[in-house]
Amino acid sequence: YKLTCSGHLKAMAPTGETLQERSKGKDVRTSNIVAAKAVASAVRTSLGPRGMDKLMQLPDGEVLISNDGATILSKLNVLHPAAKMLVQLSQSQDIEAGDGTTSVVVLAGALLDACTSLLEKGIHPMAIASAFLQASDKAVAVLTNISKPVNLGDRDSLLHSVETCLSSKVVAQNTDLLAPIAVDSVLGIVEDPLKSTNVDLRDIRLVQQMGGTVDDTELVQGLVLHKGSKKTAGGPSQMKDAKIALLQYCLSAPKTDMDNNVVVSDYAAMDRILREERKYILQQCKVIKKSGANVVLIQKSILRDAYNELSLHFLAKMGILVVTDIERDDVPFICRTLGCTPIAHPDQCKADKLGQAEHVGDVVMEGGNTKVVKFTGVLNPGKTMTVLLRGSNDLVIAEASRSLHDAQCVVRSLVKQKALIAGGGAAETEVALQLQAYAQTLQGKDAHCIEAFAEALEVLPYTLAENAGMKPIEVVTELRKQHAAGVKGAGINVKKCCVDDMYNLHVVQPLLVSTSAIQLATETVCMILKIDDLVVVA
Repeated sequence: YKLTCSGHLKAMAPTGETLQERSKGKDVRTSNIVAAKAVASAVRTSLGPRGMDKLMQLPDGEVLISNDGATILSKLNVLHPAAKMLVQLSQSQDIEAGDGTTSVVVLAGALLDACTSLLEKGIHPMAIASAFLQASDKAVAVLTNISKPVNLGDRDSLLHSVETCLSSKVVAQNTDLLAPIAVDSVLGIVEDPLKSTNVDLRDIRLVQQMGGTVDDTELVQGLVLHKGSKKTAGGPSQMKDAKIALLQYCLSAPKTDMDNNVVVSDYAAMDRILREERKYILQQCKVIKKSGANVVLIQKSILRDAYNELSLHFLAKMGILVVTDIERDDVPFICRTLGCTPIAHPDQCKADKLGQAEHVGDVVMEGGNTKVVKFTGVLNPGKTMTVLLRGSNDLVIAEASRSLHDAQCVVRSLVKQKALIAGGGAAETEVALQLQAYAQTLQGKDAHCIEAFAEALEVLPYTLAENAGMKPIEVVTELRKQHAAGVKGAGINVKKCCVDDMYNLHVVQPLLVSTSAIQLATETVCMILKIDDLVVVA
């Protein structure tokens, strides 16, 4: 008690005994959850084979059509820091598994929704986070237990998993063509199908050419350069038994290091300069011819011209096919594919630096007016693949490229972890059922939290049914019933709008996609739960 000015005794609140949670912590947590749920609801309608596509107009006026979660969220201008965490979550899933970028965000939104009701019951955020992590580990164990092992030699299983991935894309009608291309391109760069645990998709090059349709897309056992050969000086456009040199030096007159001006006073001096330039370039071209090269790739140059009309004229007279403007970033891939070594100086231009191919030549793209250079029958091919992607316009080509990359990521996931699970919401329903049974064996707050986690998992089959125009509550109830009866593959058949066995329909997906989604979503939700203050640093 303390004595006030008026002489009355006033009771004081006890200090140091109990620590009451600040109201600001609750407000910040609620704000974070609301912002993150708003991001999840933005992509929820694009989940599954019957999901809608998003049309986005970017700040520069460019238009983008996609239903890939990571692509949509990466283009959103998100300001709230907690909402940005969900954007980064979809990008993490894209890097780890390549597929399931929409599912992981929808799952995170469902878990945050579950957190709201748990927090209202007075359960501490740290207790919820701890129980969710426990439930996540249990869910991964259940998924691993119900998964079916797959062999990379079983091409049909790989095709089924890729077809499931492509069924929800804009280019779903071209699945029959793109699925084998995705599988063969990844298997072509795997070192050892039995022992390999990862694969680098940068060894697969996607060359985009407008014209024709997506059906004209092809897998090339060799190399394709997106620009035709130089024929201004009348050089050849086709070459058999090609010996290929990749030049990193310039076939043009040298320049001084400093910006100097040369003043020419008479015509004799000018003739002498031109004669010296001609002699210098001719000598360089003779060195190339002497090495045995009949195809020359010239790297782009910044400081001076990589080539000039004179050098192209001499090379054409010598019967050498010339391809110019090779990007610096493409050099390592070209060298690995053709088995050649980049030549940085004329003195290094020797026969042992050259790559060999049966045929090199220009190919006119049907349906368009562009040409590409195609290298086929490479003598010492590296572990690389090239996909020539066609489409009627930029929007189609861009979406086909993203879809094909996702399909290749699915095959990479199977290389990392050789196991398949049922799709169509079957795996999530089975995990939810087993988690609810596990929660019954526990007591106290953990049981409540794990049960809420299990209910949140059912949002995925619920959303699949909702997007397909089915009655979601009836579908999820039927799913529960069939899984309780022991049908572990029971999932949603969106084509016939019924519950069916996904294994019989060959609707399967890699184990890594689902385990990664559950783990990453749980980690992100726990991180948001642990935040109780928002500090803006100016």
